[in-house]
Amino acid sequence: MTDPIDLTRRLIAFDTVNPPGRERECALALADLLQQAGFDTRLVPLGQDRANLIATKGRPGKRGPLVFTGHIDVVPLGTREWSHAPFAGEIVDGKIYGRGSSDMKGGIAAIVCAAVAEAHRMVDGMQVALIITAGEETGCDGAEAIIAAGLQFKAGALVVAEPTANMPYVGHKGALWLRGIARGVTAHGSMPEAGDNAVYKAARATTRLSCFHFDVDPHPTLGAPTLNVGTFHGGLNINSVPDRAVIEIDLRTIPGMDHADLRQAITVHMQEEMEVETAIDLPGVWTSPQQPWVERTIAIASQETGEPFQLRTATYFSDASVLVPALGGAPTLILGPGEPGQAHQTDEWCAVERIQQATRIYRRMIAEWAEQDQENTQ
Repeated sequence: MTDPIDLTRRLIAFDTVNPPGRERECALALADLLQQAGFDTRLVPLGQDRANLIATKGRPGKRGPLVFTGHIDVVPLGTREWSHAPFAGEIVDGKIYGRGSSDMKGGIAAIVCAAVAEAHRMVDGMQVALIITAGEETGCDGAEAIIAAGLQFKAGALVVAEPTANMPYVGHKGALWLRGIARGVTAHGSMPEAGDNAVYKAARATTRLSCFHFDVDPHPTLGAPTLNVGTFHGGLNINSVPDRAVIEIDLRTIPGMDHADLRQAITVHMQEEMEVETAIDLPGVWTSPQQPWVERTIAIASQETGEPFQLRTATYFSDASVLVPALGGAPTLILGPGEPGQAHQTDEWCAVERIQQATRIYRRMIAEWAEQDQENTQ
């Protein structure tokens, strides 16, 4: 069996910082490993030196395949100096250090190793699929490319190996990122009356957004939707009236909210001549914890970690926003070995034991899926 700790270290060694990504070599290495275990593999390109990987083995039963997904791109290193080399995969005191160790190459290693170890179960009537994406960190670009190229199956269930410390998360909010553009007329800074200041327009719009009210009740688990103005850019030089200003708005939504209606409400609320563009439009993900497969997976995770289940959801979005609709609305869990608080951090690390736990959890999930598919064919 391929060792998940060794594989995590190998994956960390691939510099897949996004941008620019360069995930193709990493995807090829995983494809080779999976091919040796009998998987059919397919690369879906995402530009120069970039690729997603889809791997399948077996033939699906009535429920469809059990699908695992994760991304191999990682965020930039930041400006702070690292104490541990970011691409060395150094192990110290039971922790693997390196960019992507928690988010989420430890999770990728665990799903691949589990799939390889349980490959013998994948026969007629039982299929496992792995969707390994590039470009997730910049807005699920790789998952979008996979859908555009044609995803050739629906799922029975989906596991997203994002960092949860092996605690099952039943969903996450949607994300609607908007760009508001204010336009004015430039003039000399000593004669502002001759111009039309775009920064003032954007500032008034931003102030109004601070009072925006979502006309929806909070979700019982995901909570209330949120709004944050994350950036404000305007003007080129101090002694000119700025003729352009841009704000970027991060909206996190809950089930039942229509993003087109929300965008219109935001536009009206700003009460300015603001052009509004959509940068990212990703629906939320939610599966009832009472769904039978979810219930059983929660039990498996609790047995392996020794932690009682608590109803949790992720604060981040994931490729599930893109994949779940394309996979037929499959029940979905977010469950991976990474530490959520380590994502995007300097000296990022993932606990060795968490990766080993996750591999065992995924193996049991595959084994039980195979047993149930076998029962359904008898």
